[in-house]
Amino acid sequence: MSQDNLIKLECTVCKKVNYHSHKNKKTLKNRIELKKFCNSCKKHTSHKETK
Repeated sequence: MSQDNLIKLECTVCKKVNYHSHKNKKTLKNRIELKKFCNSCKKHTSHKETK
């Protein structure tokens, strides 16, 4: 798997990078937003893709 397919997911509440994921950038042009568990917030929050 190449490095250019890796993305970082950042919590929208506390702004910490908690997750890394893969994305096909040819088919998905927009940024991903997922609901994930944040360890620093201790609850499920939305995580947005960062650079």
